Amino acid sequence: MTTSQQPRAQWLGRWGFVLAATGSAVGLGNIWKFPYMTGEHGGGAFVLVYLACILAVGVPVMMTEIAFGRRGRGSPIDAVRRVVAESGRSPGWSLLGWMAMLCGFMILSFYVVVAGWSFSYLWKMISGGLAGSGVDDMVAIFVANNENPLNLGFWSTLVTLATMLIVGKGVQAGIEKSVSWMMPGMVVMLLILIAYGVFSGGFGEAWRFLFSFDAGSLSSDGMLAALGHAFFTLSLASGAILTYGSYLPARASIVRTTFSVAVADTLVALMAGLAIFPVIFANGMDPGEGPGLIFMSLPLAFQGMPLGTLFGILFFVMLSMAALTSAISMVEATVSWLVDNKGVTRRTAAWGSGILLWLISTLAMLSFNLGADWTFAGRHFFDWLDYLTSRWMMPLGGLGMVLLAGFVLKSETFRDELGLSPRWYALWLFMVRYISPLGILVIFVDALGIARVEFGAHWPWLLAVLVAVTLTGELASPRLRKALGG
Repeated sequence: MTTSQQPRAQWLGRWGFVLAATGSAVGLGNIWKFPYMTGEHGGGAFVLVYLACILAVGVPVMMTEIAFGRRGRGSPIDAVRRVVAESGRSPGWSLLGWMAMLCGFMILSFYVVVAGWSFSYLWKMISGGLAGSGVDDMVAIFVANNENPLNLGFWSTLVTLATMLIVGKGVQAGIEKSVSWMMPGMVVMLLILIAYGVFSGGFGEAWRFLFSFDAGSLSSDGMLAALGHAFFTLSLASGAILTYGSYLPARASIVRTTFSVAVADTLVALMAGLAIFPVIFANGMDPGEGPGLIFMSLPLAFQGMPLGTLFGILFFVMLSMAALTSAISMVEATVSWLVDNKGVTRRTAAWGSGILLWLISTLAMLSFNLGADWTFAGRHFFDWLDYLTSRWMMPLGGLGMVLLAGFVLKSETFRDELGLSPRWYALWLFMVRYISPLGILVIFVDALGIARVEFGAHWPWLLAVLVAVTLTGELASPRLRKALGG
């Protein structure tokens, strides 16, 4: 095969992919986790390191996945198999596609439970079910929300139904049409919340928390957090980006598209911080409470604000949108594979996947109530899904993809698909062969607790070297291109 396969459908334009991929990247964790990590690990210093890690790890891996998808024009399994066949390599490499598709489905199986929290709290905010006089009351509401299997099951089921309804309508009429209003709507709501924060009395403190440049507070933990988040935030190695890439029109630039998604994801995360932390600081609360920040502290803060119910509703609508756009992306790989290989309609594939998803997610949901005592090796079913995907499958999948692209496949495959000049192509090849795999290995080793990576006080020099290595045009010299096989 010398030409790209033709997909069943394509995005109407490059921005359809950008909105969908950004929606996949901006999930519940991004709304609270990235802003909190920024403030905890040195503000602007953390953001600088994070952006360097995005350039060194996130962007090259994302470009690789999109190129795989568009070249193979299919689900992760089919796309990898076709691209590998084009280079005359072993079809065994398609196992990477199987792992990516399975990883995305497993993540979604516990993610719909967490997403159900945001939908549940939206209803509570509308109906007045979040009334309380202190944090203890909010904790009691959160615990009660999870201990009731009918309540938690209802909301996770609602997320599943909404996801399958959108995916079942197709790429353009379902996914692209939905994200075309959900993503701009989420940004508008963030801007409204930020505007309120400017007058809340806590905006200045929130700005300093997020952007003050304190290099001394950026420890090895902060460096690792920046590196890990740069990889996980872009929905890499879960089949979502690769499948979305299979719908990307041939005329669209993969490079510009990738950078658009990376920039949009980072901006939305920082905007979320500017929306959340002014409210937290204005009410004298702790910004470092993790998930409790959203489901315990913020509802309490909204009660004491003028028009607090309105702003609370806006916030949880935004949070629900973020959850839904991520859920859509994680099931699309499975639906795409069923449509391409089993001869079923998209609606049948979506609802069939939805039934299986509902069964598995119900087991994950029961980990919080009726199945609280059902553990294996000290972990609940919910925890096992999280552990296997985040600690093993995503790092291994990402590592396999870049090594396959960098060392196994024919060089012209990605040179043609990426459309880069020889100089910039050599830079990309260097990154996917050496820099990105090294970054993923560091994430993998640290996540499993195999070894502790210490950057020490010399991280600014390490960062300077990384930026220099990444951006210098000397990497793309003819002699280096020849050494790299480019």
